[in-house]
Amino acid sequence: MQENEQIWINNNGFTISTNKSFLDMEVIHNFLSKDSYWAKGIAKELIEASIENSILCYGVYEGNPNNGSAKQVGFARVVSDLVRFSWIGDVFVIEEYRGRGLSKWLMDVITEHPKLSGTYFQLATKDAHTLYSQFGFKPLEHVEDRMSRPMNWEDIYKGYKLKD
Repeated sequence: MQENEQIWINNNGFTISTNKSFLDMEVIHNFLSKDSYWAKGIAKELIEASIENSILCYGVYEGNPNNGSAKQVGFARVVSDLVRFSWIGDVFVIEEYRGRGLSKWLMDVITEHPKLSGTYFQLATKDAHTLYSQFGFKPLEHVEDRMSRPMNWEDIYKGYKLKD
């Protein structure tokens, strides 16, 4: 295990791991490109790059990937400097595994990470406000002080030399 790799096991046969080598890119790409509202149609190469460039990625598995075969059923990734700022994205649990507390467990594991727990955390959601509010997330204050630059998919695909 590398320094940032950790594993958590619950009593219901599920595991969360930060070992990127366990991630099932097919499961992640299928969900994000077909089922998510935020990355519909995204190229697999871009998902792979986003995972490679994220400081921590969390896979949720039925079973234990350290012991052989385990089925990936959820995912989240964190972009952070591990001091002041963290952003969480691409959070999902596949539909047939929802309602088992896996999203709450995943968020608890992420927000309790010793180098993330005190950072300024941001995320974007259209439909999971209730989940995230349980972990201290709230609407932005002083939005007049905040700025953002819109994402440009055309430029992203060009930068990775992919067709859009």
